[in-house]
Amino acid sequence: MGTVYRKTATKPLPAGAKIIVRKGQRLAEWIDGREKRRTAPITVGRDGTDRIVITARTYTAKYRDGAGVVQEVATGCRDESAARSILTDLERRAARVKGKILTTAEDRMIDHQETPLADHLEAYLVHLQAKGDSDVHLADTRRLANKIIAGCGFGRLADVRREPVENWLVQRASEGMAARTRNSYLQAIRGLCNWCIETGRLAVNPLARIAKADETADRRRQRRALTEEELRRLLDVARRRPLAQYGRLTVPKPKAERKGRRDTWKMEPLTFEDLDAATDRARARLAKNPQLVAAMEALGRERALIYKTLVLTGLRKGELASLTVGQLVLDAAPAFLVLDAADEKNREGSTVPLRADLAADLRQWLADKAKAAQEATRGPAGRVLPMPTAGPALPADTLVFAVPHGLVKILDRDLVTAGIARRVELAPGKWGIDKRDERGRTIDVHALRHTFGTLLSKGGVKPRTAQAAMRHAKIDLTMNVYTDPKLLDVAGAVETLPDLPLVVGQASESVAAKATGTDDSAARQFAPGFAPTLGKPGILGSILDKIATNGGKADEAGAVAVSAYPVKRKDPLTTAVNGPFQRGRGDSNPQPPDRQSGTLTN
Repeated sequence: MGTVYRKTATKPLPAGAKIIVRKGQRLAEWIDGREKRRTAPITVGRDGTDRIVITARTYTAKYRDGAGVVQEVATGCRDESAARSILTDLERRAARVKGKILTTAEDRMIDHQETPLADHLEAYLVHLQAKGDSDVHLADTRRLANKIIAGCGFGRLADVRREPVENWLVQRASEGMAARTRNSYLQAIRGLCNWCIETGRLAVNPLARIAKADETADRRRQRRALTEEELRRLLDVARRRPLAQYGRLTVPKPKAERKGRRDTWKMEPLTFEDLDAATDRARARLAKNPQLVAAMEALGRERALIYKTLVLTGLRKGELASLTVGQLVLDAAPAFLVLDAADEKNREGSTVPLRADLAADLRQWLADKAKAAQEATRGPAGRVLPMPTAGPALPADTLVFAVPHGLVKILDRDLVTAGIARRVELAPGKWGIDKRDERGRTIDVHALRHTFGTLLSKGGVKPRTAQAAMRHAKIDLTMNVYTDPKLLDVAGAVETLPDLPLVVGQASESVAAKATGTDDSAARQFAPGFAPTLGKPGILGSILDKIATNGGKADEAGAVAVSAYPVKRKDPLTTAVNGPFQRGRGDSNPQPPDRQSGTLTN
């Protein structure tokens, strides 16, 4: 039989406590922090000093579980009868385990139901950290899970149910939350429940049947790829705009925008057409400060090289920001960079090849960066101070680029100057940037990765190769999300389709133009002819085109008379054999094929 009792513990005598004797028992008397008089029995500790005895306010149940092990469980009850009711339930469960009605794992699962959900979440985050997830993912998971737990009112693991979660998601949808964001909340709480199943805390996931929102039908941010002309303008603006900012003209500010008596003018925005003139004015204004001119030119060169690297490698912003000198191999053929697994999104680590021109730009950039670092160590008399590394080479852990945290805002200003985006007045005196096209798609830093994928498809790269270059796990993501069909040469691809004249024996105008050499689509057909065809089964190359000769009778020169199967069977022969026998009912004297020569005889 089990029992319930209140635990006791000993503590040193409080400061200022007096020892009194009441009914033959020694007691300690003192004033606590709430200005209340307290008394407690005194006992002698192991070291021989007096200590007070503190009794817990709640009862603890003590019993033997199904395995015969003595267990002590805090009931949380101050009433003894309520504590004994909990003890009875625990002893009943122990008897069912002993009678093999319940397993030990099922019995432990019942205990987990009353544990606060916050404790399960912290244990789940420790599991994710041990698995190697990034700090950003851990913070996002904690934030998303806590918000949906608080919104649904879940306190314990037993409280997690499907209906409150569905109602919460529907409420967020009515408030305008995007489908992808709602799925992120659902994934956070569902991942916690899946982990509870793996660790024996839950038998089934109560949220497993909740359907995800359709992200394709509710896309809030649709990115588009930049054209080649837009990329050239963007790189030109990024290189020159930092210096050209110092050559902007001033214009009077409208009275409605003035905030004070002295607020009468403002800087005129830069435009692509005024970029040359603004750069010349900046050089004239900063003629006495050549160091600032050199710094702005270096900053512009770095920004342009950042954009170029993102477009020609498909790196994400975080991956580029973590790139160090030691991860670049620029002397190999071809040059490449090595991404550490800790810095990559899929945590696998990759080797990314580099174009020859990009490798040359990076090589020159690092050389100039090393030279600038060498010059920065010169003393006041021009003497070169000792470098931390031998020679002018940069340390291996030096970052290749100083990628700014607000790169998206810098890109916005570059897009406006390049004429790719435009400034719009959102409210009186409040301006914003509109980067959307006619289909509502926008441009941001990650759109440069979309541009990389689109340029691969536009250049005729095979889908499997493009998937490897993009480092995607699924080819659908490469072909459908990161490929902009608007920039693909669909018209040129259509021109590669076969000619289908309405009258047999009469060629269409396009075929006649190709025969006479007046059609200018031959160059366009060359690349699509070698590009892969998606979604179509392979066509056997031995099937020959039929040429209309001898009064419209089909003749196939050089066709091999073989069967459709690789082994000897009495099966129908191929088109090359059956063709002569399919001339219609009027042909009563078909000629069999010449078995010896393997060709058709007339």
